[in-house]
Amino acid sequence: MNTKTYLLFLLTSFLGLSAQNNFEYWQQHVDYTMDVTMDVSSSAYNGTQQLVYSNNSPEDLNVVFYHLYYNAFQPGSEMDVRSITISDPDSRVDDRISRLKKEDYGFMNVLSLNQNNVPVDFSVAGTILEVQLNAPIKSGESAVFDMIFEGQVPPVIRRAGKNSEENVALSMAQWYPKMAEYDFEGWHADPYISREFHGVWGDFDIKLTIDKNYTVGGTGYLQNPDEVGHGYGQQISNKQTNVLTWHFIAPNVHDFTWAADPDFTHDTLQVPSGPLLHFLYKTSLNEKYKKNWKALQPMASEIIQHYSNTVGKYPYKQYSIIQGGDGGMEYGMCTLITGERPFKSLVGVTAHEIGHTWFQFLLASNESRHPWLDEGFAEYTCTFIENDLLGKETNDPLRNSYNRYISLALSGKEQPMSTHADRYMYNRSYSTSAYRKGALLLAQLKYIIGEKDFEATLKRYFKDWAFKHPTPNDFIRCAEKTSGMELEWFLTDWTQTVNTIDYAVKKVSLLGSETEITLERIGLMPMPVEVEVVLRDGKKLNYYIPLQMMRGEKPTEGSVRLLGDWAWAYPVYRFKIGVAGSEIKTVTIDNKNETADVNKENNQKTLL
Repeated sequence: MNTKTYLLFLLTSFLGLSAQNNFEYWQQHVDYTMDVTMDVSSSAYNGTQQLVYSNNSPEDLNVVFYHLYYNAFQPGSEMDVRSITISDPDSRVDDRISRLKKEDYGFMNVLSLNQNNVPVDFSVAGTILEVQLNAPIKSGESAVFDMIFEGQVPPVIRRAGKNSEENVALSMAQWYPKMAEYDFEGWHADPYISREFHGVWGDFDIKLTIDKNYTVGGTGYLQNPDEVGHGYGQQISNKQTNVLTWHFIAPNVHDFTWAADPDFTHDTLQVPSGPLLHFLYKTSLNEKYKKNWKALQPMASEIIQHYSNTVGKYPYKQYSIIQGGDGGMEYGMCTLITGERPFKSLVGVTAHEIGHTWFQFLLASNESRHPWLDEGFAEYTCTFIENDLLGKETNDPLRNSYNRYISLALSGKEQPMSTHADRYMYNRSYSTSAYRKGALLLAQLKYIIGEKDFEATLKRYFKDWAFKHPTPNDFIRCAEKTSGMELEWFLTDWTQTVNTIDYAVKKVSLLGSETEITLERIGLMPMPVEVEVVLRDGKKLNYYIPLQMMRGEKPTEGSVRLLGDWAWAYPVYRFKIGVAGSEIKTVTIDNKNETADVNKENNQKTLL
């Protein structure tokens, strides 16, 4: 083999290896065993944690990182300073952290940490524990970390804490030292500044010792219901003790959350061919709110069934809806929701948070990097569920999302959806982009590929990526494989730019027995175009113009006429119809209002 041939062989081998590494999926795995004791009088807790970390990556690891979320609830933390300095602070946070008394500070302290029975060096940087390993965790191998830790629960300021405004004692989210995620992009050891979360898939075995009067609900399957009672089983009361130990196991999850209160009512409802639902809410609630929680229960069952039918079957045996937190927040096998709200609001937030079970907990995308991939998808689906369950009877349930997005797009304050969740200049911009524009991504995709392929895309996405960590590209590839279209352009423009959709009817030219219609692309965002021509006798002519870079088109319905492709770089597109101009009343782009066109005023021309 001569030198030139040998170098070519090496280059080909390297490129082949690179391609294999780029497309071969892997993810890390953790198994937690924790034994924790909570002192309800002081809201302090201490515990032990054994974590078995399996390195399934192709690299050896020399460091690991843990999240210590409760350290955010101290004056001077990044969360505190960001909330004080941002121009539109979250009203739930505002300057409350800076005003905390020392006895109410939140914290997580790691008292000792061993790797494979040998102490390791570690340091704390805000909400991140940085660990220098004694020996690398080699690719394909595991390490055992043994930790002793303690924590202090802060007041409920954001998502978690003690003594909420509705007097729920403990909302225990992000409460334990949690291993950060490492994936094909590297470590995701993001500080806890405001939002969101990312975790490693694994199995949890949790023992929680707490005052015997407290009812506990949350992630996982209770292993000893007859020892604790509280609506889970028949409590055995022959032990002289002031505390109970609750033992939960949660298989194949990426977080563990619980809430507890001595005043919880505990109801259950079996979903047909689905999980057992647990409802935990304050017995002391005003009677109208308690009625809402009772009426919510059959609707929650319908919501679970809807998602199972339209996205994919819920895979666990239980789900808990718990009064707690500071609004509504999704967790593994459960959600925490404030309970003192009108019935429609209670149903709406429940539908949204249950939606996260699919689009965040089972399709565990990186919320910090791509919050819309979770928030937007949950917002889109729950909007239609609410519309059906609450009988809103509107044919345009997403109109508010369209209006909110267009207002932001025209404000000059929009940032690309690819912006990290903590890097938005304004909280309002974040919420509109993640929730509203995220929801509209699905609406625009449905417009592009058609309803049938859109519905099949959601199911394929779940089938291919449940229990993994999908990226935006993984989702759009599911849409491409389902529809047969090329859609990279759509993902790029909609999520990585602030380009807008703006198409116009520029001119209608009368040519005797024919009419030439000239359309114009004004915005930079490409889209296929639908045109309706209404004649003076009431007859309607419909035309569909595919975008050339789609390399395909959605199926046309009825008498819709398929026209030639529109190449994006051409700002105008002309076509003729065999109708005299005198017979035409109006020419309209997007007469069904399905696109997020930012200027509807130029979408129609009326012929006098």
